[in-house]
Amino acid sequence: MFIVSPSTVWNRSALETRQVPRRIFGRVLLLPRRGFPLRLIWRIVFETQMLRFLAVLAPFVVAMLIWRQSALAIAQAPLLMIVAILFVETNVLRIPKERREKIIDRAEADRGLDLLQVRGRTILTRIAARRKLERGVLHLVIEQSDMAHITPLTFVSVQSEAGPEIVRLSREEEAMIRKTLFEAPLSERKLLRINLLENVFLRDVTLDMRGVSAHARLAALST
Repeated sequence: MFIVSPSTVWNRSALETRQVPRRIFGRVLLLPRRGFPLRLIWRIVFETQMLRFLAVLAPFVVAMLIWRQSALAIAQAPLLMIVAILFVETNVLRIPKERREKIIDRAEADRGLDLLQVRGRTILTRIAARRKLERGVLHLVIEQSDMAHITPLTFVSVQSEAGPEIVRLSREEEAMIRKTLFEAPLSERKLLRINLLENVFLRDVTLDMRGVSAHARLAALST
């Protein structure tokens, strides 16, 4: 999980938005900061489609270097290269849509989404209480990559309709999200299975500040 905030990326201009929820996958390449987490950076870079295509085509280049007499024939086989790319993208990295119905039980998926909503609203209530927000609408946006057979990549951000903007989070708020959002029984991997089942990879939990009671604010401040 990568918590997206102006304080967690180098290229802050990539977070500019005109509407919420703001989508990230396929739109911009984020550059994480704070110690250069190499595993996270590698996983984000792997989302770059062109780099994946080049990796798939690398064996063809190697073959042309080894069998120089056949290099021209290999280079003139674009159909085979396209088939290789499609196979890796749809069957190696992803689960075909026709096979997704059995990856998770429908009732279990519904319980997971309900739990995500409850946890999301709790997180937003705590943020609103600590910031003493009384107006506006906050969104907890959870967006995942659809690649199923590698480490899940999840972008989590708090977005505000005022602006609109992606909210700058404090270290305490980031820690609270990391601690509570994907506690058992809901994990990133399980949410990915749910998203694959429904072919929906952006989840948006909203909270209108006017609907947060004084009791809820006090409770949020005490936790």
